[in-house]
Amino acid sequence: MSSRCPERFWTLGILAFVVGLGSCERERRGFHDVPPGSPALNTVRQSDLQPGPKTADTSVQSPYDGNAYAASEGKRLFNQYNCSGCHFQGGGGIGPPLMDAEWIYGSAPENIFSTIVEGRPNGMPSFRHRIPDQQIWQLVAYVRSMSGLLAKDVAPGRSDDMQVNAQEQQTTKQHPVKSAVPPSAERP
Repeated sequence: MSSRCPERFWTLGILAFVVGLGSCERERRGFHDVPPGSPALNTVRQSDLQPGPKTADTSVQSPYDGNAYAASEGKRLFNQYNCSGCHFQGGGGIGPPLMDAEWIYGSAPENIFSTIVEGRPNGMPSFRHRIPDQQIWQLVAYVRSMSGLLAKDVAPGRSDDMQVNAQEQQTTKQHPVKSAVPPSAERP
């Protein structure tokens, strides 16, 4: 019986070690990096007027300006959040155009971020606490890419349904046969 006791201790020791390894917490990996969100709102100013002493101008760098994947995710989110419903794929409609060089509230990343989070008078709703900061920064990257503010290798391409087909470009223009009289007005 004395020879079996060390075997039991070893068996119990190995069993306790295996159970201990199984109960260890795994390393947590953050697949969604958290870009600076709220601090950007505190640094955005609409004008040079401010209370108190003058503070130094600080600009916020968008974490996704050089990230092609984030810009393409921003393109996907732009359609999923129905931004294209007002901005008409960036060409303007109900909302202002996003493809031109003139921006009402500025084209800097922090200005676009602030516009999405805070909203703007007469139309742009506030998306504070409705869209995560990471997705807002992806939208910022895509919006900046529409007006050519990002590098060409970062900006996502146009959607396939907006591409011009090469076959359509090569067709010759056909002239109408009887353009003066509509077919319904002809008498047999």
